[in-house]
Amino acid sequence: MSQAVSSTDDDRVCRRARARSCAALLLAAAGLLAAPQCVLSQAPAWPGKPIRLVVSWPAGGGADVVARIVAEQMSRSLGQPILVDNRPGAGGTIGTNAVVRADPDGYTLLFAAPSELSVASATFKALPYDPVKDLQPITQVMRGPYLLVAHPSFPPSSMAELVAYAKANPGKASFSSFGNNTLNHLYGELLKSTAGFDALHVPYKGSAPALADLLGGQINFTFDNVGVLLPLVKAGRLKALAVTAPQRLPVVPGVPTMAEAGFASFDSGTWLGMLAPARIARPVVSRLHAETVAVLASSEVRKAFDDRSVQAVGSTPEEFGRLIARDAAQWQALAAKIGLQKE
Repeated sequence: MSQAVSSTDDDRVCRRARARSCAALLLAAAGLLAAPQCVLSQAPAWPGKPIRLVVSWPAGGGADVVARIVAEQMSRSLGQPILVDNRPGAGGTIGTNAVVRADPDGYTLLFAAPSELSVASATFKALPYDPVKDLQPITQVMRGPYLLVAHPSFPPSSMAELVAYAKANPGKASFSSFGNNTLNHLYGELLKSTAGFDALHVPYKGSAPALADLLGGQINFTFDNVGVLLPLVKAGRLKALAVTAPQRLPVVPGVPTMAEAGFASFDSGTWLGMLAPARIARPVVSRLHAETVAVLASSEVRKAFDDRSVQAVGSTPEEFGRLIARDAAQWQALAAKIGLQKE
């Protein structure tokens, strides 16, 4: 009898031990399942430190000026400094590639123009990044026309005179650009092709150095942003020949459109937008988009843009992505048409 009781007690002890072991395993499994949510809940809120905004152009140029206007306002709304980092060179592709290679954590952003996105895909043989696959659009920030300007010592003072002069002096007239195969380089090449004249293209690393030589008289003419050129035109340091807009601009009502001068295909200009490395978390994209659009709607930013004759946009990420792809197709067609050699 004592042995039977002892055996029963042993069985009960074993059953209790097994039950405790199963409960422990279940608790451990539940803890493992809950761990990712715990980690997420403990992750620091974005933004928790300063943000770097890469501008692929030199300080003082049109893209840099607009970027700093937006960065200053967004720094206030986000509660973190947004530090503008100028990375010029190679038609904007150096700075863009730096962003593509950065961690997609929302702390490295790109402020880009068509040259390093839509144009580069049509003009570079071995572009080190894919503008569509390697970057996440946030929003198109602005759009604005170009002015075609010339140095006061350059004899032509109208588009008709420019075409006549260039045809009478093949290769003597010169125009500057932000760099080989950038947007205003293609505008110059399109003008040459459409008007049927030859002119020397001189590339620089951005707007500021290109303007420096234009102001010094080493270059004859160029296309550039209205906001950058307008003070120089009003001061008489440059003369405006035409504007790439559908209608004349109120700030320079005496300057005809390119269409009025017989160049109907020159009816747009440039744009700027904000992007991030691909694979950035969607909530961060949404926050960046909302904050940027709010800043663009502010009276302070709109006035700053109006003063520079550019228009705030604030598109959705999807709309901005479609713009990049559409422009890329347009410039690919132009490059093939004029036989532009890829770098």
